[in-house]
Amino acid sequence: MLNQNWQIKEAKVSALKAVLIQPFRTALGEHQSLDNLLFTVKLTNNVVGYGEAAVATHITGETVLGTERNLKAAAEWLAGKDLRDYLKISHVLHDRWGKNPAMIAAVEMALFDALAKKFHCPLWRFFGPRCRKLKSDITIVIADLPETESSIQKFYQQGFRSFKVKIGRDFDLDIKRVAAVWKIAQKSKIYLDANQGFSADEMLKFLARLKRLRIRPDLLEQPVPRDDYEGLIKISKSTDIPVCADESVRSIPEAIHLIQIKAVGVLNIKLMKFGMVHAYEIVKLAKIFGVRLMIGGMLESSLAMTAAGHLAAGSEGFDYVDLDTPFFIQDEAERHPYLSFNGVYDLRKVKEGIGVIPLNSEKTV
Repeated sequence: MLNQNWQIKEAKVSALKAVLIQPFRTALGEHQSLDNLLFTVKLTNNVVGYGEAAVATHITGETVLGTERNLKAAAEWLAGKDLRDYLKISHVLHDRWGKNPAMIAAVEMALFDALAKKFHCPLWRFFGPRCRKLKSDITIVIADLPETESSIQKFYQQGFRSFKVKIGRDFDLDIKRVAAVWKIAQKSKIYLDANQGFSADEMLKFLARLKRLRIRPDLLEQPVPRDDYEGLIKISKSTDIPVCADESVRSIPEAIHLIQIKAVGVLNIKLMKFGMVHAYEIVKLAKIFGVRLMIGGMLESSLAMTAAGHLAAGSEGFDYVDLDTPFFIQDEAERHPYLSFNGVYDLRKVKEGIGVIPLNSEKTV
């Protein structure tokens, strides 16, 4: 018999919008503002769970309109369901809406937020016995050299010591931008994220140019198009710098394939690519086979970023943390209760659920 205290009474969808401090540019496109969706579930005893869908059309092909339509359909379907059947619910979500992973992420995030609140525990407890602090990198978006130098100086003064440099549009300018990080943010780690912007030969040529400048990156993220597995293998075999797959891994089968062929040494876990249940499965697979992990995200508010933080903080194996988008949203990082000025997430004080106040919401978490 269904326990009414676990029953999903209703769910709804609303806009989640915010102003950015600067356009968020990558090799694939850019965001001028944050235009996401908030998914809210309410149980019969009025426990509320929140989830976020961050749609990156230029990366995944999903649209805000299509995601909103699917979330509304899921809201109707969820009414009356038992929250304790979250794994069964997840299976149906992937079966019906598998081509819209941002929508799945929003629903599962809301369900896990409500589930953790029902247990009166923080979300990270679902992923491990203790909570680790996370120190995020900061992204240097594609921009001209003066804007790049200004961003590096600003974030270095804030205390960031790992810089993810977006590259892939202009080879020569990108070299200058990476060199600027090396010069201004001395003794900091440098991650290169090409967002599929190079071929394998171009990436190796890029690294050779940096080597002549005595610059050694600490990570290469998605240097080639997502289906260029041979390119990933070639780069991985040609350098001792860790190579990370992002766009190349959007599902459990793709993760297994990359692990099996030993194409990369690192996988980027984003809730918007998998949802929470499948993301955790990939984390476990990576641990089994000795593949390192990055926790990342799309352009997300503190709600989704912190949910991802709970996954990484409760799990082991995350060597790279890229949860910096609250610093690109106007006033967002300043009001985050568990995020420091220099990018440290300390989720040990979260009492229950995800623990943040969603943008544009009327109720606190």
